[in-house]
Amino acid sequence: MNFNVMAIDPIAFELGPISVNWYGLIIVAGMILAIYLTIHEGEKRGISEDFIVDTAFWTLPIGIIGARLYYVLFELDFYLSDPIRIFYIWEGGLAIYGGIIAGLLVVYYRSKKENVPLLLMTDILAPHVLLAQAIGRWGNFINQEAHGGEVSRQFLEKLMLPEFIIEQMNINGAYYHPAFLYESVWNLLGVILLFILRKREKLLLRGEITAGYLIWYGVGRFFIEGMRTDSLYLGPMRVSQIVSVILIGIGMGIIIYQRRYKYPQPPYYTDGIQYEIEFARKKEAYHERNKK
Repeated sequence: MNFNVMAIDPIAFELGPISVNWYGLIIVAGMILAIYLTIHEGEKRGISEDFIVDTAFWTLPIGIIGARLYYVLFELDFYLSDPIRIFYIWEGGLAIYGGIIAGLLVVYYRSKKENVPLLLMTDILAPHVLLAQAIGRWGNFINQEAHGGEVSRQFLEKLMLPEFIIEQMNINGAYYHPAFLYESVWNLLGVILLFILRKREKLLLRGEITAGYLIWYGVGRFFIEGMRTDSLYLGPMRVSQIVSVILIGIGMGIIIYQRRYKYPQPPYYTDGIQYEIEFARKKEAYHERNKK
């Protein structure tokens, strides 16, 4: 067995005085893939490429800002002591929940402005965002962060992990749970499940892919967060576990809300945007009849 520590260099390459980190490259790669897949799926559901590209143009930077501000907010004392480090995002410290909240606000604004059904848009986005999250966790791997508590090398070997992962989990002479890997695998399983379900005609109502994402990610993050040693806290509670419970509740609420309709039934995901005019007409006629 090789017990030599061979941590991966977090710097991918240098351009003069500028260092380009693996963390940033991995995050960007996940984002680009998510945009590509969203454009492809959006066209099948009647949403134009221009709308998706323009939305992504604003969502990505604002999402990154939101992810950073969320993290800084819960580590405020540290960053107030050295404010310039707020901008050192290559060191890590992007809270995914902050990015999701900020990105969702942009998607909401753009959808309302361009008259695109919000839940259809989030349904299209959800599996791709989850895939980007699965990829992004490998940036945490490179930075040797978002890990769990201390374990033995034998424990990691029993998981049949490749040597490069085991060695990267050797931090200052101790081995740690690869919590990043647990979440990445959990997210990938969720992506596969959502991809399969969304292909089924007349199965999922609009909003239920979004709900599936919220519930799946919320459940996985709740338990994996309990392993981590770098959690953000609100009093004695882990912030991400609190948010996870809220997301699970929202996801279940969406399903209950959509399924309570008998008539007019909300459109299925596979109906795409084409059904929108007919649904709006039926809904208006239904409410007019109930007024009488």
